[in-house]
Amino acid sequence: MTVVMLAAAMCAGSAACLMAGHERGLRRAGALLAGRGTAGALPSGAPPWERWRWRARVWVLGLGREWFCLPPALLLALWGESPLPLVGGALAVPLVGRRLRARELRRARERRADGVLALCGVAAAELRAGSQPVQALLTAAGATGGLGRSEAAVLAAARFGGDVPGALRRAAREPGADGLVGLAACWRVAVDSGAGLAAGLDRLEAALRAEKDQREGLRAQLAGAWSTVVVLALLPVVGLLMGAALGAGPLRVLLHTPAGLGCLAVGGLLETAGLWWAARIVRTGEAS
Repeated sequence: MTVVMLAAAMCAGSAACLMAGHERGLRRAGALLAGRGTAGALPSGAPPWERWRWRARVWVLGLGREWFCLPPALLLALWGESPLPLVGGALAVPLVGRRLRARELRRARERRADGVLALCGVAAAELRAGSQPVQALLTAAGATGGLGRSEAAVLAAARFGGDVPGALRRAAREPGADGLVGLAACWRVAVDSGAGLAAGLDRLEAALRAEKDQREGLRAQLAGAWSTVVVLALLPVVGLLMGAALGAGPLRVLLHTPAGLGCLAVGGLLETAGLWWAARIVRTGEAS
């Protein structure tokens, strides 16, 4: 009972830290729900249970996914009658959060690269249809959103005769928008020498598409390696489940005996080192 109360207290403390650290996310989720009209906003005069359900929904939307490491850790702590799994779950939260943020940044970079690719294709099509370069850029930007957060600056330079290549090079500083450097070069050559902008955009689109195909092909080739990493990560869990099914009580041995604690520490270090090394090998292949 003491261990259960300790685990519950630690979970409550983690929840309090979570609430304190995610106020911004809660406000964003509340604004998101309130901005969905009558379907998302809390109606005035709603019963108390409806208010509590709405607040719980806002709270869940404001959570980071990394905090969902705590409920399984709490269940494991209650099952094994030890606070160690909960401590491990709390330590895993920042690591999982870092991994999730890195994945979101990679996805945002790829979406921006796809937007630049679509921008070049639409602009080239507009130019071949007879549009002027400025109008083609405006139409392509509105249709694809390939200029990202710098869209206003680039479009203002295009509309009012500003430095469009300079604005494009500044927009290319965003992660994944490297292709805008090529668009700036094509624009500069077309303005200075009168060369065909559509032909340059076609070649730029072909180069960006080849780079995207190469990236996707490499990812497909490394899918098996990532599957191996996942299997390695799940092997200890499978071993614990098999031991529990055979009635060996692996959690009691690991969490309540000196030999088990030693094996748990050594095994955890070896598992972490193995996963880190395998992931490093795969990421090295991705970077190449």
